[in-house]
Amino acid sequence: MTDQFYIQRALQIAKSGLGYTRPNPMVGSVIVVDNTIIGEGFTSQYGGNHAEVNAINSVADQSLLKKATIYVTLEPCSHYGKTPPCSDLIIHHQIPNIVIGCVDDNPEVAGKGIKRLMEAGRNVRVGVLETECKAHHKRFFTFHNKKRPYIILKWAESIDGFIAPKTKDEQKPVWITNSYSRQLVHKWRAEEQAILVGTTTVIKDNPTLNVRDWTGQNPTRIVLDRNGLLSNQYAIFNTDAETITFKDHSAKAICDHLYKENINSIIIEGGSKTLQLFIDANLWDEARVFKGQVRFHDGIAAPKLKGEQFSIKTIENDSVITYRNH
Repeated sequence: MTDQFYIQRALQIAKSGLGYTRPNPMVGSVIVVDNTIIGEGFTSQYGGNHAEVNAINSVADQSLLKKATIYVTLEPCSHYGKTPPCSDLIIHHQIPNIVIGCVDDNPEVAGKGIKRLMEAGRNVRVGVLETECKAHHKRFFTFHNKKRPYIILKWAESIDGFIAPKTKDEQKPVWITNSYSRQLVHKWRAEEQAILVGTTTVIKDNPTLNVRDWTGQNPTRIVLDRNGLLSNQYAIFNTDAETITFKDHSAKAICDHLYKENINSIIIEGGSKTLQLFIDANLWDEARVFKGQVRFHDGIAAPKLKGEQFSIKTIENDSVITYRNH
């Protein structure tokens, strides 16, 4: 097997940490001896073991580590945080070969882990499936490089381009998509650290913004309430998750505050004005747009964005188009 094969495997198992490791990166690690995988691990929930620790601990015969190669999607850390440095652990176990997908841009690491390993006489190879590893760690890199969360925009629009009718009779959402698409949205919520909506969405739909149709952690709820119109009667203020209220409607100010709060990813599910606020400020990384089969004929127009169409998928009679901002 090749180095690419084992890094690909490390990426595969790293996804098991999605939604749980935040704000830490979801790293994967594989340990190999004589073309046989003898250990695997991914990052534990925040505060727990890093991927390399879990991979090393999973090896039944620890004596094999002295002739092993450890594969890791992101440079092993070199600093003390919630846990000791992984680079020191690799050195301690005398693992001779280290293959790394991409360098950690976190200023506390940023090549220091690699340097420490090389100074200890280890064979280090960096940049195997680098593009794939950087894409996998997009939330982590955006947070450290752009000093803001990774921002995902999400909305559903009718076949004729509206996100909602102009009027409705009940204080609940008017569904555009099918139940499978709605369950997928709950999965997405579980994968991100926070979720954001505006005042109008809360008043008209009274959403809970939790992951009731999926298994996972509820995201921190962010609500824009410039005029202080919202009271604790709304479901968004229940005990399912923390809720943060913003009076400032500047997309940049919101991002700056969320960065200080150590929130590294957010999904924005607000109405057209809230979504357009971030589009116009060019503060978004990904947009996931559902196209349903309902027709409103008139209503609130869907947001307008310019981005590269990355993928299109079908969920029964719905389409999901993903755009990326470059």
